Amino acid sequence: MKVSSIGAVAFGLTVIAAAMGSAFAQNAGPAMSAEEKEQAKKIYFERCAGCHGVLRKGATGKNLEPHWSKKDASGKVTEGGTLKLGQSRLEKIIGYGTDGGMVNFDDILTKEEISLMSKYIQNPPDVPPEFSLKDQLDSWKVIVAVKDRPTKQMNKLNLNNIFSVTLRDTGEVALVDGDTKKIVNIVKTGYAVHISRISASGRYVYVIGRDGRVSLIDLWLEKPAVVAEVKIAFDARSIDTSKFKGFEDKYAIAGGYWPPQYTIMDGDTLKPLKVVSTRGITVDGEYHPEPRVASIVSSFIKPEWVVNIKETGQILLVDYTDIENLKTTTIGSAKFLHDGGWDASKRYFLVAANASNKIAAVDTKTGKLAALVDVAKIPHPGRGANFVHPQFGPVWATGHLGADVVTLISTPSDDPKFAQYKQHNWKVVQEIKHMPGNLFVKTHPASKHFWADAPQNPDKDLAESVAVWDLKDLSKPKAVLNVAKDSGLPPTKAVKRAVHPEYSADGKEVWISLWGGKTDQSAIVVYDDATLKVKKVITDPKMITPTGKFNVYNTQHDIY
Repeated sequence: MKVSSIGAVAFGLTVIAAAMGSAFAQNAGPAMSAEEKEQAKKIYFERCAGCHGVLRKGATGKNLEPHWSKKDASGKVTEGGTLKLGQSRLEKIIGYGTDGGMVNFDDILTKEEISLMSKYIQNPPDVPPEFSLKDQLDSWKVIVAVKDRPTKQMNKLNLNNIFSVTLRDTGEVALVDGDTKKIVNIVKTGYAVHISRISASGRYVYVIGRDGRVSLIDLWLEKPAVVAEVKIAFDARSIDTSKFKGFEDKYAIAGGYWPPQYTIMDGDTLKPLKVVSTRGITVDGEYHPEPRVASIVSSFIKPEWVVNIKETGQILLVDYTDIENLKTTTIGSAKFLHDGGWDASKRYFLVAANASNKIAAVDTKTGKLAALVDVAKIPHPGRGANFVHPQFGPVWATGHLGADVVTLISTPSDDPKFAQYKQHNWKVVQEIKHMPGNLFVKTHPASKHFWADAPQNPDKDLAESVAVWDLKDLSKPKAVLNVAKDSGLPPTKAVKRAVHPEYSADGKEVWISLWGGKTDQSAIVVYDDATLKVKKVITDPKMITPTGKFNVYNTQHDIY
């Protein structure tokens, strides 16, 4: 399938919807018109595929195939499926959510759309097309050639304290000045940008939309803007650059959810250079047709990327010194790998195998699995958070979508002053009581506080709030802040989800997105980290559905 240009965000959504084929060979589920199927495909891509998979085999979310069966170690066969659940039950699940971390959609989708989606997932899933290197090259566009870009910063912005803010439903990123709290520019990107990563130099912002569109933003321009873009997949989540000495920003890498593959690109133009499939055998020894690329980070110790493959549970260490003769180390861990972050030493990368309720830690120095730690239900750390525990020394923290705790895991340190804590390494040393439905936790070396959200909680007040602990007393939250009320925005029936705490570069402020509906007024609420009082509420008609926020300095240096 040839895609001649990137086009608008809607184009990408239409492509995956229209090109998904027609796998309804058997009329096993409720009858649907062609128009209904097209509408349902689009909604499924936008709202469901990330957790349940394009082929609906499940990962973070449940398997949504019409019928499935699995055999356990004893040979016992269990069967299930959406057809077994039926229309009425499915509508209730979609509408009201579950205690396992699925958000309620009754304030996101209409009753008619919920009914439509219940019908859709009772029919066989469609198989999308592939997306080759040629397809990617056809989509590649350099807007400002490297030779025409400035050789020095052409604006007076404090680039260290710029925030790249995802405007989920508009397919845009807002660049916000952290000093003045003013929007510098809003740039068109892919749909629902999942992450912003910063170049080793701090000059470029690499963002990737869930529609697979990669945008390269140059912060040195008089008005920062996109200078290159490419589409690497129909569905995607992750991106990073090469950061080892001598390879700084020479390459970029982006991972696809569909097709399941990753692409290595030229760092300053995004020209696709190599595509590598991730289809293969799981850690359980079974073939999987949709092993999606989850989080990707660049090693600080070697010229390697850490590439986490969701469905197979394999962690890949990809050596980028010679991409023509690519060398990859494969480390088995656990299904289903999702997001994660570095420990304080930046030697170990800890990643959530969330459907297996485990945290996998890979040692990037030895190239081996350091630990596989059992944790509570559905860990979802974001990048996690590092701090020195008063009793157990250096720890890394993860929250959970499906449990009411934050888990603290002891991490190794070469610093002699922490030698006394070695006995605790790779053990869960504490579970802090929190609210289910957490997505992100955060702290900062300059802070005395630890923050955690709960946007996926089915309770409206809890979803609109964040909890804050004093690092010296983790027995209970120091405060639970209702961000929706603190914003001063008029109350609405729909939930305004408080999501993704992010610190300013100096660690003195915490920014929280207030994620309302597409037609609601949203905001970013800025708190003073020392007093926990509101400093500023950033509102603007263009600030639509803000979610992730990435401070340039903290993201560039992996501070969390």
